[in-house]
Amino acid sequence: MVILGATGSIGRSCAQVIAGSPDRFDVTAVAGGRDGAALARAAIALKARFAAIADPASYAELKAGVAGQPIEIAAGDEAVVEAALRESDLVVAAIAGTAGLAPTYAAIAAGRSVALANKETLVCAGHAVMEAARRAGARILPLDSEHNAIFQAMGGCDADEIVKMTLTASGGPFREWSAERIRMATVSEALAHPNWTMGSKVTIDSASLMNKGLELIEAHHLFGISAARLDVLIHPQSVVHGLIAFADGSVTAGMAAPDMRTPIAHCLAYPERMKSGAKALDLAAVGQLTFERPDLARFPALGLAIAALNAGGAAPTALNAANEIAVEAFLATRIGFSDIIGVVEAVLEQSGRAGELSACATVAQALGVHHIARDRALALLA
Repeated sequence: MVILGATGSIGRSCAQVIAGSPDRFDVTAVAGGRDGAALARAAIALKARFAAIADPASYAELKAGVAGQPIEIAAGDEAVVEAALRESDLVVAAIAGTAGLAPTYAAIAAGRSVALANKETLVCAGHAVMEAARRAGARILPLDSEHNAIFQAMGGCDADEIVKMTLTASGGPFREWSAERIRMATVSEALAHPNWTMGSKVTIDSASLMNKGLELIEAHHLFGISAARLDVLIHPQSVVHGLIAFADGSVTAGMAAPDMRTPIAHCLAYPERMKSGAKALDLAAVGQLTFERPDLARFPALGLAIAALNAGGAAPTALNAANEIAVEAFLATRIGFSDIIGVVEAVLEQSGRAGELSACATVAQALGVHHIARDRALALLA
């Protein structure tokens, strides 16, 4: 197998699952973004034969870290794509953001089985990526907790049999906050997720509920479900990760303790089962499961993502690109939390007026829209 994003939270959890069954997996390649020392440690621990770091400035750090080890190394975006194409039965696509699109698409186009944790791949270029998977016969296994739960709850049924597909959200750290208090939120408050330990970008997206909007767009492409049949519920306990409603009134739920090792183990062993190391779900200890509708007035990012999904074309692409830039600016304390949605909304409006939101037939076209939207966001911030 290959692990793209080996130094991130998903990559580290993946390494833990592999460590529990060390004789079951052979890691041929790993890739990371900027932390050369961490990638070196991961490559050594996983006994990888090739390690690629996206940032050339981190090459020396990676080289020093693997000194004396039989590990081939390289740097740059092309090196990460090379890692994705190394011989494997499964590629774990866990590079955060649109940076993960090119290597993930390369693996899919080559017919690899891909455990997809990078939602931006489908948000940015869902049509082109799914069409490439169809042509190449590539299997895409959803690794995000919500989509993995949905995949299991579907039980192999056809998408046409589904009346409603519901993704759940914990509500994040601001679930009970007033709109005014949310507007004044600090970076540290937004990063204090109550249930999950994730990278900073996805944690901020979870606080705004933008993450759930991106997941709806991903589900649309991944499962072939129309926007009208997709729904979101706030579920603070993070035990029920997804629900499937059928025409006969039956509802199946994908449930597990909030631990990413569970969906990771499901993807790594699929179609078999293996131990994940995650704590078993104890419903008696949980005590109660509660659900509520999301408040789009306090969390407008979710509403904006749903509108982009309904609009179709390249609207989700521009939404995602602008959000990436705005979240970076918030993390750097250049803008306030509520300014994130303002930047995204303005970019979508400008892109629409400029006629830049037509459907993208190829990944190259989608990336073109992505870069234009990023530039618009940067200009707004400047």
